[in-house]
Formats: sequence, structure tokens, C-alpha cells
Amino acid sequence: MQSTSPFRHEHVYLGANHDRNTRRTLWVVVLTAVMMVAEIAAGYMTGSMALLADGFHMATHTGALAIAAGAYVFARRHAHDQRFSFGTGKVGDLAGFASALVLAVIAIGIGGESLWRLASPSPVEFGEAIVIAVIGLIVNIASALLLMEGHHHDHADHDAHAHHAHQTHHAHGEDHHHHQHHHAHDNNLRSAYLHVVADALTSVLAIAALLAGLYLGWTWLDPAMGVVGAVVIARWSYSLLRTSATVLLDVTDEQVATRIRQALADEPVQIDDLHVWRIGPTARAAIVSLSGPAEQEETPLRQKLAALEQLQHLSLEYRRLST
Repeated sequence: MQSTSPFRHEHVYLGANHDRNTRRTLWVVVLTAVMMVAEIAAGYMTGSMALLADGFHMATHTGALAIAAGAYVFARRHAHDQRFSFGTGKVGDLAGFASALVLAVIAIGIGGESLWRLASPSPVEFGEAIVIAVIGLIVNIASALLLMEGHHHDHADHDAHAHHAHQTHHAHGEDHHHHQHHHAHDNNLRSAYLHVVADALTSVLAIAALLAGLYLGWTWLDPAMGVVGAVVIARWSYSLLRTSATVLLDVTDEQVATRIRQALADEPVQIDDLHVWRIGPTARAAIVSLSGPAEQEETPLRQKLAALEQLQHLSLEYRRLST
């Protein structure tokens, strides 16, 4: 029988600009997909390894953004699905982990091909390759500006909302409250933005290598920049793997945990057990087990913890010690 308790609540922990970020990401996917095809085709026709590296880097970026867009759509569609105990706020982190694995494989492929070209040079049509690389850089800059505007909206919304909390208390000792004022932002969008910036840097490297080959005869610099591009992709892949794995494995959020300890420092209670983990871009959940004197009221403890930013799902246990 479905619960009709007045204390029942939803577990929707999506970012404040979830839908707007979805649209921005989809637009960038379209832009980069078109440019990706053009760069890879031009790279093969001109023989430029740097251009191919930039094209494949853009391909991984397109794939990562497509996964991010799909994660946004899935998270919204299943936001109220009760099969997800703490909602779908971490779907973006799962998508990021998957795309990081793909990036790692592509980085190995580009690096290997670039090293092969260094050992066995092949002719490059520098003029045509430069034109395509410049167009790719323009697309990357346009994509970065589009996603950066999303970040500015996040900051504006962050400053506009007033901090407030809503609590409910039921038989299991669980508090649930929503904060509209956050210091954290959508990591899914942020990773996409940083990846676009990395693409732009790779395009700059490709243009520099092609210009050096055209005017200085440094043909070796073209595949060398392919190696540099592979290193950039690999570093970004590692960073994303580490960050997303931290969320997926429910690693303790030490900043929020520290705030909980500080909030209870003046109370005559002892923290016996504390778990704090991320359940959405700006949402954290916590299980706090306390013990203290029998005369201590739970309400002040709950109120102190309810005032903490980012802590949107709280389960509090209080064990009264006999004197």
C-alpha cells in the first residue's frame, strides 16, 4: 500500500539550472559533431597528424558531451522514480566516468599513431590543414562561450536565491530540507566547459605546428603536437576518472563533515558515527549518530544541522545516556 504520510518527501536533487544546461549541452554537441567530421576528413586528406589528433580529440569531446546530454535527459525523466533511493542527481557523474574511460582509450590511440608518424614521416598539405584547424578553433571558442554563459547563470542564480530550509521529522529520525543557496555548481557542465577549453588549446597547438611546418620546414612538429594532444586528453581523462569515482564511491565530503562537527562542537553530545556523501550536483546526504545526556533535546541539534548549506538529506540518531 502506498504511503500517504504527510512527512513523505521527494528525492529530487538535480542542479538548479538542469534544463537550461541540457539545452546548452545539446547545442554544443551539434556544433562539435559537425566540426569533428570536417577535421578528421581534412586530416586524412592533408596527412596532418596534428589535425587528426585535434579531430579525434573533438570526437571524444563530442561523445563526452553526448553522454552528458543523455545523462541530463535521463536524470530529469527519472527524477521521481522511487527505484532510485536518493534520486538521479549522480547520473551525471556516472556519465562522466564512462566518457573518461573512452577518452583514455582514444588518448592511447592518438599517442601511438603520433609516435609512429615521428618515426616514419609522411607528407602534409599544410595550407589546407591550417584552414580547417582555424575553423575548428573558432567552433571551440563558440562552444566555450556558450557553456561559460551557463556558468554565469549559475553564479547569478546563486546570488539571487535566499537561503532557506524545510524540515520534516518522522519515526525513523530523518530530516529532509531543501536549500536554494549553494556554493557548489553543476560539475557535469563544468567538466564539459573545461573539455571545450582543452579542445581549443589542442587546436592552437595544431595551428602552431602546421604554421611551423609551412614556413620553417619543421615537419616533425606536426606529429609532436599530436603527442602533446594525446597527453592533454590523458590528463583530462585521469582527472575526470578520479573526480567522478569519488562521487560514485560515496567518498566522504570532508568540508560538509567538518561543518557538521563545528555546528555540534558547543553541544554536550558526542558524535559516534558520521557519514556524509554527495547525492547531486549541490546536494549532500548525512547520517549522524549522536549520544549525550538524557535531558538534551533533539530539536536544537536538528535545527543547527538544518542550517548547513548543501546538506539536503539528514538522518539523525540520538542515544540518551543514563546518568
